Amino acid sequence: MRFLVRFIITLIALYAAVWLVNGIEVTETSAWLAYTVMAVVLSLVNMFIKPILKFLSCGLIVATLGLFLLVINTVVLWLASWICQQLGIGFVVTGLWPAFLGSLIISAVSLVLSIFVPDED
Repeated sequence: MRFLVRFIITLIALYAAVWLVNGIEVTETSAWLAYTVMAVVLSLVNMFIKPILKFLSCGLIVATLGLFLLVINTVVLWLASWICQQLGIGFVVTGLWPAFLGSLIISAVSLVLSIFVPDED
């Protein structure tokens, strides 16, 4: 159940990023399919690749007092978009700044919506 709620939060955050940022687009006729696949890909990239990136750049994260995590989030969103394009899904991030702004919006929306989800503890 918790996974489904987190998945829905990710879908809403992706929709907000597409709506607010010029340069993040859904070019698919079936937009909900594109959002769903992008949410799955983004979750998988966050689960498997993001920890590796954080481990490899832990020195930079400490030196910048955590600000380098913004760069990692940007790379993760850009990578997830690239994977979706390779799969033929029309979720496109066109550049570095749209990826940066999109990652900020996705993080902020996810944080705000996660406040309303009770913990299982």
